[in-house]
Amino acid sequence: MSKAILTDNVTKSFGEKRVLDGISFEVGKGEIFGLLGPSGAGKTTLIKILTGQLKADKGNSAINGINSNELKGSDYCGFGIMMDNFGLYERLNCFENLKVFARLYGIKNESIHQALKEVGLSSAEKTAVSKLSKGMTNRLRLARAIMTDPDIIFLDEPTSGLDPATSAEIQGMILAKKNEGKTIFLTTHNMTEAEKLCDNIAMLNEGKIVEYGAPQEICRRYHHQKKLKLHLNDGSDMEISHDSNAGGIVSELMKNDRVETIHSTEPNLETVFMELTGKELMR
Repeated sequence: MSKAILTDNVTKSFGEKRVLDGISFEVGKGEIFGLLGPSGAGKTTLIKILTGQLKADKGNSAINGINSNELKGSDYCGFGIMMDNFGLYERLNCFENLKVFARLYGIKNESIHQALKEVGLSSAEKTAVSKLSKGMTNRLRLARAIMTDPDIIFLDEPTSGLDPATSAEIQGMILAKKNEGKTIFLTTHNMTEAEKLCDNIAMLNEGKIVEYGAPQEICRRYHHQKKLKLHLNDGSDMEISHDSNAGGIVSELMKNDRVETIHSTEPNLETVFMELTGKELMR
C-alpha cells in the first residue's frame, strides 16, 4: 500500500517542555489512522507540524510525498483539516461561513452545497452559527474540511463533548469518507471510538509513541489473563482458564442449560493504555 503520511523522528519542544519526542510512523492511503492520547499529549501539535502550520525542531514529515515544510496553506488542497480551534464567524450563516473559505481555495458554490448536504446541514444553510448546537457546529467544521474533496482529512477530536447519538452520526460520516478512498488522520482520547473506526492506531503518551498497530491486535497482545467469565442462570459467576480444558467445561454447562452469558477477559484499548502508562485517559 502506498503511503499518504510519513513521519520520521519528529521532535518538538515549547520552552523546556518536549511535546513530541522522536515520533515515527506511516499511514497508508485509504486508511483511518488514530492518534490516541490524553489532552496535552501532543496530538494537535503533530497535526500542525504535518500540515505545515508548525515546524518541527528535528525530524521530517510528508503528506502525499510533499515535505510538510513546503506546504503552502491555501495553495495546497490535498488535505482538509477539522480542528476545534479553527474559528467560525458566528454572525454569518453556514453557507456564508463556507463561502469565505471557498474563495480562498478557489472552489465553486456547488461544492459548498454538496459539503453541507454530506454532513446533514442542507436545511441549516441560512442559520447563523451562533444559533447552532455543538453537534451542528462540529458538522459545519467537518463540511469545511471536506468541501475541497481532499485526499487526506485531518480530524482533531471530532466528537469531543458530543452526545452518543451525535457522535455516532459523525463517526458514520467518517466511515463514508473512508469508503470513498479517503485517508483519515484522527486524534481522539475516546478508545471506543478508535476501536470502532481505525485500521491502525498509535498511542501517544508524554510525547512518545508507546504502542502501535491494529486495535484488535494490540488488545490480543496484552491478553495476559486468558480467562473466560461465565454468568450462570442461577445468578452466580464463574471464571475459568481459557485453555484446552475450557471447551469441555463450557460444553457440559451448556448441555445442562446453565449458561446465560460468556465473556473473554481480552482487554480493550483503555486497559492497554492504563497498563502502558499507569494512568487513565482524561475525558
